[in-house]
Amino acid sequence: MEDLIIIGGGPAGLTAGLYASRSRLKTLLIERLSPGGQILTTDWVENYPGFPDGVSGFELVERMKNHAEKFGLEILSHEVIRLELSGEKKIVITDKGPFDTRAIILTCGAGPHKLGIEGEDLFTGKGVSYCATCDGPFYRDYEVAVIGGGDTAVEEAIYLTRFASKVYIVHRRDELRAIKLLQDRAMADEKINFVWDTIPTKIVGKTGVEGVDLENVKTGKTSHLPVHGVFVFIGYDPNNALVKGLLDLDETGFVLTNENMETVVPGVFAAGDIRSKLLRQISTAVGEGATAAFAAEKFLESPSGVLPSSKC
Repeated sequence: MEDLIIIGGGPAGLTAGLYASRSRLKTLLIERLSPGGQILTTDWVENYPGFPDGVSGFELVERMKNHAEKFGLEILSHEVIRLELSGEKKIVITDKGPFDTRAIILTCGAGPHKLGIEGEDLFTGKGVSYCATCDGPFYRDYEVAVIGGGDTAVEEAIYLTRFASKVYIVHRRDELRAIKLLQDRAMADEKINFVWDTIPTKIVGKTGVEGVDLENVKTGKTSHLPVHGVFVFIGYDPNNALVKGLLDLDETGFVLTNENMETVVPGVFAAGDIRSKLLRQISTAVGEGATAAFAAEKFLESPSGVLPSSKC
């Protein structure tokens, strides 16, 4: 039986794995894909402490993974299918079989929120993308649209100017929500054009994306934007399928915890993007992963299995 199983290999999971393994807990991290989570879709990270000149997402993940493995963290590439959380022993059922554990840290992260409009699913992978780092090079010398106005949307729009001949930022408001630094960079870039007060209503094409239909939310006027790619960055949805009906979630589906990362089920913790919170950044995920691992250690040491502060 494991002392601790961590589900998800993003920055929260890798940090939790580092802290738990360093504390000599028998720890297993299970990740369906390659460790890294959302960082792997980020070309360049410039707001993580200790890297004043920035660092690539891939390099940062590799450093975190190697650091955790140095202290003995075991990482398995399995898909978790179901959890059994009743009783002192928790069971993590994967596509390769079940694993027993005394505690669990959920670091399952979140996935991109979809537009939910006609043509989106049809052209996903054929012109519709949720990752500029992954797909940007395919649009060299083409015009593309970025949907959204937050930090991620503007960062990815700036990144896409390396390849695209023109980048349209389509935003439902008349001003961006991104931080001022990113706004200034985007507005100073001659390749970036802004389409304000506008939402996409349909993505059109034959075998691939040929354009996107738009509607002005203030005037109701419709228009068509001829582009070969549509990149969607309008937020994230929690990867909560494993815990629906098992844990308390907020109104948008994120897992509720207290300040110790405890959920309502004793011995089950949550950290990173799956957790209900104000800010989703690498730095907050790392802090929460460390807290969750420390809290799990104290839980395992406690005869009653209850931390001093355990209300969610």
